[in-house]
Amino acid sequence: MAVTVNPDLRKERENASFHPENVTNFLYGGPAVVKRKRELESLVLNDPDFQHEDLNFLSREQQYETQLKKSITMISKGEKLKITDAQDQLFYRSTVVGSDAPSFGVHVIMFLPTLYGQATQEQKDKWLKMAEKYAIIGTYAQTEMGHGTFLRGLETTATYDPTTQEFVINTPTITAYKWWPGALGKTANYCVLMAQLYIHGKSYGPHPFMLQIRSLQDHKPLPGVTVGDIGPKFGYNTIENGFLAVNNVRIPRENMLMKYSRVEPDGTYVKPQSTKLAYGTMVFVRATIVVQSASVLAKAVTIATRYSCVRRQSEMKPGQPEPQVLDYVTQQYKLFPYLAAAYAFWLTGQTMMSVYTKSSNKISKGDISVLPELHALSAGLKALTTWVANVGMEECRMACGGHGYSHASGLPRLYANLTAGATYEGENTVMMLQTARYLMKSYNQSLQGEKLAGSVAYLSGVQPVPAAGRTRNMLDLGVLCDAYRHRAARLVHEAAVQLRNERQAGKDQPDAWNAASVDLVKAAMAHSQYFVVKNFAERLTDSTLDSSISDVLTRLCQLHALHGLVNNSGDFLEDGYLTGTDIHQARRLINALMAKLRPDAVALVDAFDFPDGILNSVLGRYDGNVYEHLLEWAKASPLNKTDVHQSYHKYLKPFLEANRAKL
Repeated sequence: MAVTVNPDLRKERENASFHPENVTNFLYGGPAVVKRKRELESLVLNDPDFQHEDLNFLSREQQYETQLKKSITMISKGEKLKITDAQDQLFYRSTVVGSDAPSFGVHVIMFLPTLYGQATQEQKDKWLKMAEKYAIIGTYAQTEMGHGTFLRGLETTATYDPTTQEFVINTPTITAYKWWPGALGKTANYCVLMAQLYIHGKSYGPHPFMLQIRSLQDHKPLPGVTVGDIGPKFGYNTIENGFLAVNNVRIPRENMLMKYSRVEPDGTYVKPQSTKLAYGTMVFVRATIVVQSASVLAKAVTIATRYSCVRRQSEMKPGQPEPQVLDYVTQQYKLFPYLAAAYAFWLTGQTMMSVYTKSSNKISKGDISVLPELHALSAGLKALTTWVANVGMEECRMACGGHGYSHASGLPRLYANLTAGATYEGENTVMMLQTARYLMKSYNQSLQGEKLAGSVAYLSGVQPVPAAGRTRNMLDLGVLCDAYRHRAARLVHEAAVQLRNERQAGKDQPDAWNAASVDLVKAAMAHSQYFVVKNFAERLTDSTLDSSISDVLTRLCQLHALHGLVNNSGDFLEDGYLTGTDIHQARRLINALMAKLRPDAVALVDAFDFPDGILNSVLGRYDGNVYEHLLEWAKASPLNKTDVHQSYHKYLKPFLEANRAKL
């Protein structure tokens, strides 16, 4: 049966200046990739084995069980269908789980990569095949109740006993309990455990160990292991994040992952070429978070934009029909900057993953010179994108009015699940400070005459001199990139000066760093924002870019840069680099760009190519038939299974009758 599309949405699509398919091909890497993506999505969305009641109507225990069953089905069918390509697996997995996490997500993105990256060949021979074939399920147990981002503060210990060639694992305090690892609560039977290595009473810092936590026969916790679920959370309630305590559990010496550092049978410690080599898994996860942030923000903007075209509200002109909400410029100002940010972050995520892949290849060949920049770049971009996506998702929810508050919109679940990105895999302020540490080191190297490369090349010999008095075209992407570069260079310079002044005032390095930390975070933020703007502009110079979409993508890039410039105008005005006239021009240009983007708004969100089964939103439906399906969704609520709820007879009826008797 043909689906009737909401006439307002149909008109929006007819009036677009470009075909969304061309932008979709650009975003995903070509028509062949898009075709394959849709094939895999169709396999899932048309498979009855993946259909189930709306998770919002289920208890937490039911959500966990539903997701576990679905994740097992996904793996079994994926093997039968021979879905082995990494990108294909990502498309397939994303369609199955939507905005929720798969039950074996940590196994795939942390446990397995840790074995690939940090295990010796002998250790891979022992565990890798079992892990790849899901004969064992692993998690990554690093965060503790009392310590998260600060790895050196971890309290779990692994003490080497040379007489038996074993490590003795202990969580000596309540704050040493491992806390938060996904799938630890009820699913995993193995974990990579991060613990402080002790040999002959001396600490050698945190190292990874393979630890079996549950029996492979009956899944019960092994002797000395206390493990369980940490309880309901703000989001991701299909996953049972867990706690773990270990009491005098002995594991063989060979269970320490020893690709980079090792302990000899007699207790001799062989240190790694670089201590940061063990951080490979975290860098990979942070890179994937950048990609995820873009996707989630794109989903939220898709929902809010489509609904803003379907929803009509108030009278703009007396006696005239109620206008579409998106016709209000205030609504455009809420949504279009986040639409532009979603595109900017989408392209940033692709670049970040490319940098990670190239750097990993170099590291595997012994070139560790790329490690510091890789770590700093992934930390800064992870923080920036998750912060903006968090604010953007909430802005999209509020832009949908009252209906945005309903789970039918898909926005509360989207937000609750993904807001964790600001704190997991490194709390964002700490991430920015790690980026700042690299910036300070690079800046000092530039003062010594060293030539810098990569993302910090702009700091080479930097002398931030104001360039007042110019007449600028604030739509010129070169001008905008220059402005962001100047701001980043100046804020790095000022943070370095502040740090130096604190030292000269008598503070030691840690206290000076703390005193300058606000300036340091600001510098790292400016550096990360410059990277995003520059990357977006550079992608538009691609000679293979279809000319039919170049104009609209350029407008998005201009809007993203100008919106960030206006919101941070003090940074650009402070040293006179930009003038009040420049900022005034930027504000006017934002309005002009929004007017030009307005006819293309629906086409731009359509280009993200999220089918309804992935978007999971009544408000964001492709056909725009919101109100009929909103009522249908509400009727499916478990509270509507009976006209009179059982609680009426238990509580309400006696209460009402007693009150009537008093009259």
